[in-house]
Amino acid sequence: MRLKVEVIRSRQRRKTIEAVKEGNRVVVRLPATLTRSEARRWVREMVERIEVSEHLRRLNEKRALWHRAQELHERYFGGRPSLRSIRYVSNQRDRYGSCTPSDGTIRLSHRLAEFPDWVRDYVIVHELAHLRVADHSPWFWKLVGRFPHAERARGFLIAKGIEE
Repeated sequence: MRLKVEVIRSRQRRKTIEAVKEGNRVVVRLPATLTRSEARRWVREMVERIEVSEHLRRLNEKRALWHRAQELHERYFGGRPSLRSIRYVSNQRDRYGSCTPSDGTIRLSHRLAEFPDWVRDYVIVHELAHLRVADHSPWFWKLVGRFPHAERARGFLIAKGIEE
């Protein structure tokens, strides 16, 4: 569903640009001093941000990622150490995932949601391995190598321009 867009140019607004979703439309407020091309660029960007945010909300509320991560965690790592959370995020442009071992959290790039399951599973296993080993040492790669499609998935990610 494409959102309807309402643009409000304000003489009082000097620098800030704001976009809010109201029902099935996005209201973008921007300074009246912007040129038409600047205004179009900002409207596109703000609508895209809202759409990505909505997409992330839908992906994360399904809980499918959590259930799959729990399954892989149990299969390849015996469920230890504990995984506290896993979610899709939109702020990972140069990587496919990140892990904070100290609090057991994993974040995956929202782009992975469109990739084949075996690639996403590899990234989950890769990040789960970081719960045990923070670096990319030989022991770490031995843990990741438990996943049967590890090399194939790494090749896929490299072909997509996303590398470790």
